[in-house]
This record gives sequence, C-alpha cells and structure tokens, in this order.
Amino acid sequence: MTHRTSKSSLPNLPCTCASLRRATRAVTQLYDKHLRPTGLRVTQFTLLQVLHIAGPLTQGRLGEVLALDSTTLSRTLQPLADTAWIRRRAGSDRREKLWELTAAGERKIEVAQPAWESAQRELRTRLGAEGWSALSAGLNEAAAVLRHR
Repeated sequence: MTHRTSKSSLPNLPCTCASLRRATRAVTQLYDKHLRPTGLRVTQFTLLQVLHIAGPLTQGRLGEVLALDSTTLSRTLQPLADTAWIRRRAGSDRREKLWELTAAGERKIEVAQPAWESAQRELRTRLGAEGWSALSAGLNEAAAVLRHR
C-alpha cells in the first residue's frame, strides 16, 4: 500500500472517515484558538449560532441539525444552560421541551462573532477561494446524503 503525501507532508489515509476526522480536529483547533479569548469553544459557539438563526428547537431537532447524538448534545448544552446563555422551556405540548437563547446568549454571540469571523477568514485564506468553495459544497452534500438514509 502506497501512501502519497501532499505538500503538507501528511500521509494520505486510506480511510475517508479517518481523513475527515483528522481535518475536523485541525479545523476545530483553529476555531478554538480564535474563540479562546471569548471563553467559548467552537462546539458551544455553533450551538448558540444555530439557536440564534433557527430560534427555539427541541433537543431532538437540534441533534438532527448538528448530526449529534443525544449524549454528546446534552454534554454540550449543559454548560451553556449553567451560564444562562440558553434555557429550556416548555413547548406547545407539555412533553415538548425547547432550547432557546437567552438575552445573555445573544450578547455572548455578539461578543464572540468577531473571533469566529477571524477564524473563518483564516481558514478561507489558507484554503483559497476554490478550496473553500469545494470544501463547503462537499461537506454539505455529504451531510445531506448521509443523514437521509
């Protein structure tokens, strides 16, 4: 088995999942570096951002949107609830629970947005316009195809 390397000297991995996970860890590290001064990790910022854009969502729907299992999602939601950036409230049905941003959560997004934008710019610059577009389109397509079995 031959393992060609790119200009970065990382070996090509024979497993698409392993390659994607390696890329995900590298991108996460970049975003976390930019967000560190805000006290947020990119996983937390993403949850706040989704609730900001979509409005209140059930935990199940939030998990679907982010392709996260319930346990991982709960572990990420709890610290945000503890800081009062999000809250859980009853939905139209007594059994339904919705997660929503609080006013403090909206302010936290406003504070963190410039750091997130800085991470976006750095990634876009490093990948180049063509690489950025290809990556974005490919990731969206893969998620859509694989989530709808």
